[in-house]
Order: sequence, then C-alpha cells, then structure tokens
Amino acid sequence: MNVRAPMKLSDFDFDLPEGLIATRPARPRPAARLLVAEPGTLADHHVRDLPDLLRAGDLLVINTTRVIPARLQGTRGRVGAQGPLHARIEVTLTEPLRDGSWRALAKPLRKLAEGDALEFGAGLRATVAARAVEDVVLRFDLTGAAFDAALELAGQMPLPPYIAGRRAADARDREDYQTVFAHNPGAVAAPTAALHFDEDLIAALHARGVGFAEVILHVGAGTFLPVKVDDVRDHKMHAEWGQISVEAAARINETRARGGRVIAVGTTALRLIETAARNSDTVVPWSGKTDIFITPGFEFRVTDGLMTNFHLPKSTLMMLVAGLMGPARIREVYDHAITHGYRFFSYGDASLLWPGGDSARASG
Repeated sequence: MNVRAPMKLSDFDFDLPEGLIATRPARPRPAARLLVAEPGTLADHHVRDLPDLLRAGDLLVINTTRVIPARLQGTRGRVGAQGPLHARIEVTLTEPLRDGSWRALAKPLRKLAEGDALEFGAGLRATVAARAVEDVVLRFDLTGAAFDAALELAGQMPLPPYIAGRRAADARDREDYQTVFAHNPGAVAAPTAALHFDEDLIAALHARGVGFAEVILHVGAGTFLPVKVDDVRDHKMHAEWGQISVEAAARINETRARGGRVIAVGTTALRLIETAARNSDTVVPWSGKTDIFITPGFEFRVTDGLMTNFHLPKSTLMMLVAGLMGPARIREVYDHAITHGYRFFSYGDASLLWPGGDSARASG
C-alpha cells in the first residue's frame, strides 16, 4: 500500500532579517540586483544585465495584468434607534462577480451587516449585498467606465501587508506598483518580477534577439494568504483568472520547437503556462480560473527558467520555487541572498532560476 509522505510546512521556512524587507523599489527599475542560479553556481548581477545573460531566441513570458486601486477607505452608514450610526471602514476589492458586484475583504468585518450603505468619496458608494465569515459582497451604484473612473480617484494601491504595515500607500506607489507591461485591469496585487523592467531594458532585450509573449493572470489577494496546514499537500490553493491567446501559445510552442528557452517572468506567468500545458507537452490557448498548486515533485512541461523576486517564508510561492529548483538548492539560493544583503518581497531584488543543465550564459 502506498502511503503519501507528508510535506511539512516547516520545510519552507527560513529566518529573514527585518532590514531586508524592501518598502521601496530600486530606481531605475533595472538597477535591482539579480541573483542568477545555474546548476552548481550562484552569481551576483543586476537586472540591467539581462541582455548579456540571455540568448537570441529566448522567450520571456510576461503577465500584462494591471493592478487596480483596490483599497478603499470609507464610512458605513446605518440607521439605529438613536439615529444614524457611522463607522470608519477599509475594504480591499478581491474579485469581480458576474452580476457586477465585488467580493471584498473588510476591516473591521464585524461592523458590517447586509444592507449597510458604504460611502468612499469621489461619488463611489456601495451596499453590502452579503456577508460571509471572511469577506463581504459589495454592490456598487456605478458600473463600467463610471465605476473605473471613480475607483481611480477614491482608491489606493493595495500594497502587500508587509509593506502596508510599515507605511501607507502614497502617490509614488501608483507608478512603482505597476509594471511597464500593464494594460489589462483586474489584479489586486502586482506580478512583481516584471516591476524590474523599463522601456530601455525592453529595447536592449529586443536588440539581443530575445522575444516576448504576453499572457494575463489577474493576481488575487489570495496570493498573500498564509498556509495554515502542517502538511502542505492539504492546502487549498486560491483560484485566479487567466488567459493565454492563440498568438502567445504559438510563440511559446515555436520557441520550444526551435530549441529556444521559455523563461517565465514571475510565478504568475509560470503558473499560467503550466496550467495550459497540463494535458499535453504544448501550450494551448486557454482562458479560465487556475488553482494549480506547484510543490516539489511537480512535473514542469514548459518552463526552462524563471525570473522571480524573493518570497515569504512558508508561502505557496516559496513552495513553487522549491518545486522548480529542489528544496536543497533553493535553500542555498536564499541563504546566499540573505548573506549578501538582497532585498526581499514585492519591492525587492530578483533571482533568475535555471533548474536544468543548460547555461544561462549567452552563446555565440
């Protein structure tokens, strides 16, 4: 009888000095450091070195999702026995629903009840349509372009908890927490590996002969949810909506057919292309929600390399990179990053991870 061996949450833990948590990004963007992990070697570079580290014919898979200003500060209005009752409320939009309403996290959730009216400023108002154990459903009085415009005025960028706990979002984050590729609104968290690119770097990569394929995965707030089970195989992965076009699938498959390397820029791009290749060894055009959960032992069918930031201990993203590189190797990578002062998490530095025996050095 086969007994499933547990995969302990503690296997993905590590100690991180507080001072290595980045609260602002590097400027200019490609000035961020880049730790390149090839089989048997670790090398310190900067993101601006990518044209020298990649080859003509390589393909970077980019997530073009755009972060919406999903964090709203407002007041709750309710009529009580003694007249109107008001309370300050913070909500973070997490998922649009088919009827036009939104799922949202709320603080303090206990102060909200079905039917409550919420006022956020800039003409943006909502009613609590339903309340669950962990979140609420909000029905806004604006839709379409009018809603988008009001949200731009009233909302703030939804910085991750480890930044928001250290400082408030400000005007700089409107630019800093958005990638240069972003043009499909819907994410409530940035695909952070792509934050390191600017137009000059993109031009240099094109000149080198490196191609780009654009996909969409709207990053949800679930990316920050902690894993609460001791055996990570019991964790229920959050689902996120994504899309791979006919053109993007063709570019990925053509690159592989002629021996080029497919490099996912970010874990979101990686999860999407591996989702679309689950039933074959090619990437098919795909649209829908993916809850793919990548851990050690996962069979990668498309990804040759991954550019990604440094992730939180005991997170699903830490499990993903351990699945790509192997747990022992990823510990070496992170030990090196901590020892050499790399900056961690969304606004931090990046790594370029090569799991196979193929060198990341430019050839020819």
